[in-house]
Amino acid sequence: MRGEGRGRGGEPVGPGLLHGADRPVNFAKLHGAGNDFLLFDGGANPALADELPPLVPGLCHRRFGIGADGVLLVLPTGVAAARVRYWNSDGSEAAFCANGTRCAASFIAARWGWREMVLETGYAAIPAAVDGGQVELRLPAPGEVRPWRELAVAGTVVRGRYLVVGVPHLIVRVEWPDFWRRELAPLAPALRRHPDLRAGGANVSVLQVEDERTLGVRSWERGVEGETLSCGSGDVAAALVAAAEGWVVPPVAVRTASKRVLTVAPEGPPLASPLRLSGPAEWVAEGRVSSDLAAAFRLD
Repeated sequence: MRGEGRGRGGEPVGPGLLHGADRPVNFAKLHGAGNDFLLFDGGANPALADELPPLVPGLCHRRFGIGADGVLLVLPTGVAAARVRYWNSDGSEAAFCANGTRCAASFIAARWGWREMVLETGYAAIPAAVDGGQVELRLPAPGEVRPWRELAVAGTVVRGRYLVVGVPHLIVRVEWPDFWRRELAPLAPALRRHPDLRAGGANVSVLQVEDERTLGVRSWERGVEGETLSCGSGDVAAALVAAAEGWVVPPVAVRTASKRVLTVAPEGPPLASPLRLSGPAEWVAEGRVSSDLAAAFRLD
């Protein structure tokens, strides 16, 4: 990226990152149940903490960039401890991304050799363990949990439950014969910004009970503003609500739109206890961000 480019919205992109052949910036691309991310090593290049954020939308663009649902930067903070920063594909920074954090653990295991670690997120310090291609996180009990309420939206009334698993989620149970094929719009985007939710809205996950231990879950994510193949914290929220209602028995297998399965295991009452989230974190590619990627930011 020589000189200055322009961000996705036309904002100037500074000359620091990738400025000159002596500063190569390497990345890895991983996905957690189809939720894909670009990962950067802040230990190898601490300047990325300042230089990376404005470039996120362009890097995540699926035509002009590398393409991803989000970007993670890992920064070592101590023995088997690291800070994880996460940005959605629109460039907004979020406190937590469960699938992203699992991918960060896999990335750190490969880069720094740690198999067990504590990852400091904007949500909490999250213990993580890597076993081959599987990553397990131990998460705190959900934060704010609201009662069920009826929401008028898109010409209908939907019953949903709001809770916070690092970031806010709205959970809706459905019984759709075409569950995996039905378009989530316009229902999901209308719920995502529903005026009865707090400022900023919520991620929206629709769940369908498949059997006494299995859910199907689809998610519409903030910051992506579309459906992703999985939202890890949304899958957790859906599983906890379903277990609390007695619709399923823990541990809960969550089948995602990617057909990968995540496992959610609450350690006590589902909405009031820590829990474990486990599932695959899969490597896609490793590479170097090209200096020619400046063209990806000139989208106007």
